[in-house]
Amino acid sequence: MSTADLTITELRDRIQAGGATSEGAVSDALERIDSLNPDLNAFTQVFRDEALARAREIDARGAAAAGPLGGVPVAIKDNLCTTLGRTTCGSRFLEHYESPFNATCVQRLLDAGAVIVGKTNLDEFAMGSSTEHSAFGTTGNPWDRARTPGGSSGGSAAAVAGRMVPLALGSDTGGSIRQPAALCGVVGYKPTYGLVSRYGLVAFASSLDQVGPITRSVDDAALASSVMFGNDPRDATSVRTAPPELAPLETRTLAGAKLGVPKQVRELLNDADVSAAFDAALATVTDAGAEIVEVDIPSIEYGIAAYYIVAPAEASSNLARFDGVRYGRRAEQREGDDLVALYSRSRSEGFGHEVQRRIMLGTHVLSSGYYDAYYNTALKVRRVITNDFERVFASVDAVLTPSTPEPAFRLGEKTDDPLALYLQDIFTVSANLTGAPAVSIPSSVCERENTTLPIGMQLMGPAFGDAPLLGLARALEGAFAFTAQPAGAR
Repeated sequence: MSTADLTITELRDRIQAGGATSEGAVSDALERIDSLNPDLNAFTQVFRDEALARAREIDARGAAAAGPLGGVPVAIKDNLCTTLGRTTCGSRFLEHYESPFNATCVQRLLDAGAVIVGKTNLDEFAMGSSTEHSAFGTTGNPWDRARTPGGSSGGSAAAVAGRMVPLALGSDTGGSIRQPAALCGVVGYKPTYGLVSRYGLVAFASSLDQVGPITRSVDDAALASSVMFGNDPRDATSVRTAPPELAPLETRTLAGAKLGVPKQVRELLNDADVSAAFDAALATVTDAGAEIVEVDIPSIEYGIAAYYIVAPAEASSNLARFDGVRYGRRAEQREGDDLVALYSRSRSEGFGHEVQRRIMLGTHVLSSGYYDAYYNTALKVRRVITNDFERVFASVDAVLTPSTPEPAFRLGEKTDDPLALYLQDIFTVSANLTGAPAVSIPSSVCERENTTLPIGMQLMGPAFGDAPLLGLARALEGAFAFTAQPAGAR
């Protein structure tokens, strides 16, 4: 068996037992990347020589001494700073930017013995749900390369689904880990806001962004997250309390668990395949002994509207620093240009259309005369949504919904309809607005135009209830018994 077929835990244990080497595992990963990436474009940068050199170093000193991820190849979303290569955020604006430091989460993976093999593609500055808004080309889904892998962490999800690496980091602002994980048939976990340091994550929306793992199992997601958890004094939003213990995960069963299902889900679902998959998931968890409780979360349908005011507003503020003078790509100065003209042309040439759209929207809702009507109102709605979920979590262990409203759609299908693309996050944005943990688990497949596509289910739990939530997710994973793989990964 190729090491590419192993989970993180299986690979780590095999390396430590002497049944495999880190160099061999990295070589297998690079071989898969060479084979699949020309068509998928999951990786924008591959660090072949550096990865092999680090793997040999780990083998020489013994993987057991390297840490809990000793010798495991990993990929990093290209909005996380690394001293290896460049940190581009999928944008021409940062095309040549080389970071002098590693993001805290990246450094913690390295300290745990991981080997970075490359950086993955994303929607520019993580603004998108299809990985079609990258300056460096579109990423394909390993299940059907003519379809989206989701976004904005589409490159990371495609890399894991394609068995190129067993672990890839993503960032999740409104569902950007869970949505691509669902569309690619893998596990995506967004921890409670503040558990993973955002230092070194290029900010999109600071009150919503959270780093998390994309893996092939819940156990792997827990292991990777446990390595990254912990306070970071360089991040003011990093929690100071002791992080939850995730590895090893608590053994839980679905028997006796109370899972809340918002009655609004049916009103928001209009895809027959996802509706059928959701019905099947409910039947599966009921057969396993869980109690399904219908809950009322009336504010859930306003999540998208609130999110697409709060997130662009914060993006407008965060991206103001990219002016071509202090940061990023500077336009060629023309005779007679003043500073404003230079700023304007640098930003127009450096940012793609989707980023420009969100900056303008965010600037508008923050402007005089609109701040109270839009931004402050959205903040109030955010509080209502948080209160609604806290009320529900007082009576159920977790909330169960589909991860996405439809399976992977065709590339180009929604590029002319931004609203249709934004609605792909209808089930995921609530976890970001409330700061709660959520995880997507592959549940089943459907047939769409003679193509097999995966469908995922999402579990969302109360803030800082990450350990029991992942315990339930692991039990759910066992009940679903999802074993399908994209044809290219077999």
